[in-house]
Amino acid sequence: MIQNKNKTLRDLLNTKKLSKVAGAHDGLSAKLAEKNGFDAIWASGLGISAIQTVPDASILTMTEFLEAAIIMNDSCNIPVIADCDSGFGNIHNVDRMIKKYESSGISGVCLEDKVFPKLNSFDDREQLLVSSKEFCAKIKTAKDSRVDNDFVIIARVEALIAGLGQDEAYNRAKAYSEAGADAILIHSKQKNPNEIVEFIKRWDLSTPLVVVPTKYPSITMGELENLGVRFSIYANQSLRASVKAMDEVLSNIMKNGSTEPIENKISNVSDIFDLQDIPKMKKREEIVYSK
Repeated sequence: MIQNKNKTLRDLLNTKKLSKVAGAHDGLSAKLAEKNGFDAIWASGLGISAIQTVPDASILTMTEFLEAAIIMNDSCNIPVIADCDSGFGNIHNVDRMIKKYESSGISGVCLEDKVFPKLNSFDDREQLLVSSKEFCAKIKTAKDSRVDNDFVIIARVEALIAGLGQDEAYNRAKAYSEAGADAILIHSKQKNPNEIVEFIKRWDLSTPLVVVPTKYPSITMGELENLGVRFSIYANQSLRASVKAMDEVLSNIMKNGSTEPIENKISNVSDIFDLQDIPKMKKREEIVYSK
C-alpha cells in the first residue's frame, strides 16, 4: 500500500533526523529531486515566478501557484510543501488557500510573516512584516481550516531577514508555535551560518525547526542534523543550475553554428523519455494488446 503523502510528511517532521527538501519549479525538477533521494519537494515561489519571468513579489495569483504545485505533486511520489508567501491576503484568503491546497493533494504549506504583497527575502529593499498578532491569526486560521491533522503548517519567521534581531525572531517564533504552527522556518541572508546557529541554540520549544541554507552554503547536512534541525530546504539550486546550463548551451550553439560541440554535455533524448515514463507506456501497450 502506498502511504498517504500527508502522513509521510508528518512522519518526517516527527523523526529526529534531518530531512532533505529540494526546491522545484515544475514537474521535471520535482521528479529529478525524487530520483536523487530527496525526502520532499519545496514548491518554490521564487522558482514558479521565475519560470514565468515575473518577480517573486506576489505577482502571480494563488491559482497559478497552486496549479504549479499540483503538477509537481502529480510528477513524483514524495510529499510537496508549498511556498505560499504571506498567504495571498488576510485570514479569509488563508482559509480558502488551505482548503484548496489540501484538497488538491499538497501535503503542507509555508506562510511567512511579511506584508502582502511581499518581496523576496533576498531583495535589498526594505522588508516589511505584519504584526505578530496578525500573523498568529493567520496560523490559527490555517490550523482551523485544515481537514487532515497530518497536513503540515510551517510558519516562516522573517525577523532576521528584516534586521530586527534575535529577540524579535525568538519572540515571533514562540508566538507562532503557541498559535499552532507545526514547524518554524527561521530564515537568514547572512553569508555564514552564525546567525542561524545562534537562533537554533537558543530555541527551547519542542516545535521543529526548518532552515533554508541558500546564503550560508558552507553548513553541512551533518551539522544541521547535529543541531536538531528537522528540515533543510535547498530551495533554488535546481532553478539556478538550469538557468546557467540552458544559457551556456544556447550560447554555445550560436557561437559554434551547430550542436555537435555540446552533444556530449547534455542529456540524451532517451534520458528524457525515461523521465516521461515512455518505457512504462510501452510495457502497458505490450500487455493490453497481447491479450
